[in-house]
Amino acid sequence: MALFRTPLWLQVAVAFVLGAVAGVLAGANAEPWFGWIGDIYVNLIRMLVTPLVFLTVATSLPRLAGVGNAARLAGRTLAWFVGTSIAAVAIGLLFGLFVLPQGGAPAAQPVEPREIPTFVEVLVGLAPSNIFAAFAEGKVLQVLVIGALVGAALLALGEKTARLRGVFEEGAQLIFRITRWIIRLTPLGVFGLIAEVVGRHGLPTLAPLAGYIVTIIAACATHLVLVYGGLIKAHGLSARRFFTGALAAQQTAFATSSSVATLPVSLRTVVERFGVSEGYAGFALPLAANMKMDACGAIYPAISAIFIARFFGIDLSVGQYAAVAVTAVLGTLATAGVPGTAVVMLTLTLGAAGLPLEGIGLVAAVDRVIDMFRTATNVTGQMLVPTIVAQEEGILDRSVYDGLSAARAEALPADHEAQPS
Repeated sequence: MALFRTPLWLQVAVAFVLGAVAGVLAGANAEPWFGWIGDIYVNLIRMLVTPLVFLTVATSLPRLAGVGNAARLAGRTLAWFVGTSIAAVAIGLLFGLFVLPQGGAPAAQPVEPREIPTFVEVLVGLAPSNIFAAFAEGKVLQVLVIGALVGAALLALGEKTARLRGVFEEGAQLIFRITRWIIRLTPLGVFGLIAEVVGRHGLPTLAPLAGYIVTIIAACATHLVLVYGGLIKAHGLSARRFFTGALAAQQTAFATSSSVATLPVSLRTVVERFGVSEGYAGFALPLAANMKMDACGAIYPAISAIFIARFFGIDLSVGQYAAVAVTAVLGTLATAGVPGTAVVMLTLTLGAAGLPLEGIGLVAAVDRVIDMFRTATNVTGQMLVPTIVAQEEGILDRSVYDGLSAARAEALPADHEAQPS
């Protein structure tokens, strides 16, 4: 069928436009008419997350030993997490100061206060008290810890667990195949999700905050082009190939507004399009999906803090700007795995800068719209870091990264395998 020969990114783009049109036409009826389509898609994607994280981490650690110095890889990965976050908060502050329009804020929306866990509570939460509960409740960071422990044990036992390693490897391949099938449903999922968002909020809701929304989108785009594109080129790689290859994961992130839900697509992208080894990718991507949030953790709280300060007539001091910057860079690591990371990060940032938490209600009405752009930026950074670290370590398969034809770059890896015979 011609449909299956059409590049997935084009299918998703068409579905996005059709969903927006359907949302405008349906209005309040968009949620009951189309929302269930997006809900089914998101549920199917989320179904894959915990087994995918466990199997990729458990199988990646034994392979990672043959890739290079595992400690050095982990150190470089975390260093780039922090480095790109510093760049993100700098861009957020610059756009908040010099691009964000004055005024235009609506009345505040009611917002329930969020309970922010302490760093110690987050650390304790990493240790699962019940293995089965961690999987059943979808606690991804706990599943990651379990996978790391299993992988380390498999590595330590060596040939004694060769058969069990084989079972996990086969299980990972099984999940990857199911992932490819579900990814083919992305256009339907995007249609339902976008129709619901547009129908629920409507264009009048967005108008008072248009300048704020545009500023965040522009800051995210600048971070993508200047920081991510610059780092790719600085490492001797093609920026065009990177952004073309990342498009499918960006579209999934845009539709689902979830880095974790996008993990199956991100993982296959960095392995099959960018040439990152499965061993390293299986370690870095699950970690990044929970800990690297350049847009949610840095750009968004920086711009929002300035927006809220202006609304309440507060002139921020140098110390308050510094508090915003430090909180935005370090807070993401402290809130890893906490639901609603962006709201949690904004709460932390406002608290650190001494700004009224009621300001969160000013931006609550359009958070879902902004979240799509934030998540797409987050996911791009999550794929960037393993790619440049692999290049630095000499373990990037350049024949995969450089050898993509234009047609291959526009289609999901192994899409032909998902077509009906």
